[in-house]
Amino acid sequence: MLEIKNVRKSFGGLHAVNECSLEVKPSTITGLIGPNGAGKTTLFNLITGFYKPDIGEIHFKGERIDGLPPDRIFHRKIFRTFQITREFEQLTVLENLMIVPSKQSGEKIWNTWVRPGKVKREENEIQEKALSVLEFVELIHLKNEYAGTLSGGQKKLLELAKSMMAEPHMILLDEPGAGINPTLMKKLVLHIRNLCEERNMTFFLIEHDMNLVMNLCNPVIVMSEGKKLAEGHPSDIKKDRRVLEAYLGGQYR
Repeated sequence: MLEIKNVRKSFGGLHAVNECSLEVKPSTITGLIGPNGAGKTTLFNLITGFYKPDIGEIHFKGERIDGLPPDRIFHRKIFRTFQITREFEQLTVLENLMIVPSKQSGEKIWNTWVRPGKVKREENEIQEKALSVLEFVELIHLKNEYAGTLSGGQKKLLELAKSMMAEPHMILLDEPGAGINPTLMKKLVLHIRNLCEERNMTFFLIEHDMNLVMNLCNPVIVMSEGKKLAEGHPSDIKKDRRVLEAYLGGQYR
């Protein structure tokens, strides 16, 4: 589904991503690990159009997307979350979801005058979908709360809910487990698995929590110095001496 071909991105003399090549297959939960500075977030920024590669190509579902602006990549059905959540704090949880679908009739002010019925019907449909999504992620009881009042874990679930509203083919998750308590972590993991298995959504995630990666992801890709160091099943990554010494601190010996 996603193919990175010899991509490089430099900042001054630093090669943050250094002729990196890797693939993400459809309907998988692929983990991306590596130390700080390995180039993981820069790679996500390249995929989603925040940066343009110096060299190399990025293909999504057979079409080249490197160099496209973020909004056009979003419309290709790639959704990205961030380590620090970016909810609209002064809107309710329900409203945060309802603004996600693109090309809504109500976005054009004249439609509210000349086609009010269409705008209302569309809004009702979006609201029903949003309520269904909130039921799925178990946030329905918070639908009328301001998003800024949610806990860190609840905000992560809200990010996942927003991604569902976009109906993406691939979701890029940047440290989804950061700052989440164990109870909400279990919920998040369960929802990601269900979306992958039942709705064929593809996930590509950066994560430093090795237990989360080893229990959720297959395959796991390891980055070092801007390029792919290793890739494989979690059990194989656990046994890779380079990975054990450089990234896992020997905890899986």
